[in-house]
Amino acid sequence: MYHVIGTLRAGSGQLPDLFVSPDDFKAQMKWLKDHGYQAVTLDQVYNAWFKGAEIPEKPVVISFDDGYKGQYVYARPVLRTLGWPGVLSLIVNTLNPGGELSTALVRQLINDGWELDSHTETHADVATLSGAELQREVGQSRADLQHQFHVPVNFFCYPSGSYDAQAEQAVKDAGYLGATTTQEGLASKDHMYTLDRIRISNTDGVNGLQTKLQQAGA
Repeated sequence: MYHVIGTLRAGSGQLPDLFVSPDDFKAQMKWLKDHGYQAVTLDQVYNAWFKGAEIPEKPVVISFDDGYKGQYVYARPVLRTLGWPGVLSLIVNTLNPGGELSTALVRQLINDGWELDSHTETHADVATLSGAELQREVGQSRADLQHQFHVPVNFFCYPSGSYDAQAEQAVKDAGYLGATTTQEGLASKDHMYTLDRIRISNTDGVNGLQTKLQQAGA
């Protein structure tokens, strides 16, 4: 799980843990490749788990939350060189004027083989919502992305990893195949609507990535 691929500016007030430097990201992807990992999408994982589709021996999903320009500027060329897809969990409002990603940039990521998933309309805490508000953030966000980009949008990402039973049901009702959390660990087909991930943070570097994978049992 990645957020901002870029350099944290001192005094910016931004959360350091959300940042991974472009050099660290490149080195981490190289380490994964050198150790036999191969990036796949959540759709590929689902098809392997439930439809018997083939998947690499050591699959890894490289997921990016929110929709930051550095994901396009820095992560995209690294993954293109490797021939790997990313998974972009996009906040729909990020596409508004002044947002970090444009429709054109997201289309280029999709054309590179990236998977597009929903991270709500506004990054609202879905565990605090109900009724029409919850449906808008969960269901409408999927419909909006499908309409704009003509891709399935089969997975949802809970903002800040926050969810409850009602939010999980809304995700199921909206037709998603699964949802990702911020809970540390390896994803399991037995928990499709609360998929664990491994957060990669500002200070991890390659050694931190390796340690977190080992701790998770990868």
